[in-house]
Amino acid sequence: MSAAGFLEKLLSGAEVEWVPLGDVTHPTANIKWSEADGVYRYIDLTSVEIKAKRVSETSEISAETAPSRAQKLVEENDVIFATTRPAQQRYCLIDSELAGNVASTGYCVLRAKQDQVLPKWILHWLSTTEFKNFVEENQSGAAYPAISDGKVKAFEIPIPCPDDPEKSLAIQREIVRILDSFTELTAELTARKKQYNHYRDQLLSFEGGDIEWKPLDEIGEFIRGKRFTKADYVDEGIGAIHYGEIYTHYGVFAHNTLSKVRSDMAASLRYAEPNDVVIAGVSETIEDVGKAVAWLGEEKVAIHDDSYAFRHNMNPKFIAYAMQTDAFHDQKAKYVSSGKIKRLLIDGVKNVRLPVPYPDDPTKSLKEQTRIVAILDKFDTLTTSISEGLPREIELREKQYAYYRDQLLSFPKPDAEAA
Repeated sequence: MSAAGFLEKLLSGAEVEWVPLGDVTHPTANIKWSEADGVYRYIDLTSVEIKAKRVSETSEISAETAPSRAQKLVEENDVIFATTRPAQQRYCLIDSELAGNVASTGYCVLRAKQDQVLPKWILHWLSTTEFKNFVEENQSGAAYPAISDGKVKAFEIPIPCPDDPEKSLAIQREIVRILDSFTELTAELTARKKQYNHYRDQLLSFEGGDIEWKPLDEIGEFIRGKRFTKADYVDEGIGAIHYGEIYTHYGVFAHNTLSKVRSDMAASLRYAEPNDVVIAGVSETIEDVGKAVAWLGEEKVAIHDDSYAFRHNMNPKFIAYAMQTDAFHDQKAKYVSSGKIKRLLIDGVKNVRLPVPYPDDPTKSLKEQTRIVAILDKFDTLTTSISEGLPREIELREKQYAYYRDQLLSFPKPDAEAA
């Protein structure tokens, strides 16, 4: 039986009422940051993880704008949706581990009236194309579009058998069960990526080894690129790396460029040489600014003025991997501007330290770097290959989920019935 046929059988001709989210959720005004031992906690929807930072350690919260101790925390089974870009269109369900932490003012909190609707019923509706289109049509702002909580709560979802809550919840529960089976598979695959990140960070921590953590300024030098625009792009010309491509297209290393610019610009450009590491100097998020790609092509490549070529004598892939770790991110975050556009403060970043194994023996050091890179390359192939490995599996599972979600949530609307 098809998913659409299954839905028809499940409903058995029962009435369906479309209602605004606001009608089936509780008011959740004044949800603020929580404070515990001087640490402000927030939920990062990029990774759906709890972040904890002291005010003095983060550019995202200042002592002047930090909230008071009066707070109302998110609760278990709340659904939170990021209303402002760049996190917009991300969402999660608060579980027991996340409960008691908080959402920022950039999130809409949807607290289900659980005698009428399941929290996960709301969660799955937030993933639909219909909801995404609704957000696009109802947001405001140019540089950083946002949608208000009121607009989010005006979005209508179907409630089957509205006059029979027990039957309604049973229908919701059965559809949620099927959709969860797909998301759980995706979550399992995604968890393997996190496991790789854990092993990468552990491998590059060098606990107890012959290691020296050296500032980048001692390891190499930074060369800032020169500006070019999309109008300068051509099909055939000089290979070029734009800063935005570093965190949207490239992985840890690259042999070929996505873009090329006009050959007549050659004299006005600056270049990354083979084995340089190219670093994004600007982004909308702290996570993406400072992302690095090792340039392993045979020719030099032009780089944008919002990026830097880091020139050094180490294994370039070793440096690029080290720049992915939490240890690097935590140091780097101290030298990122606090505006809406995040920018590396390069004079500060020069003080960020990377591990150099066997610092007094360059030959042995490079051999150890190569050994570690070989291990991490195997993980990278598994997690980033286009034709095989986890990304392909995750993509297939997400497509399956989207297909069955659209079929199982294809409830008739009043205007369709009238027609």
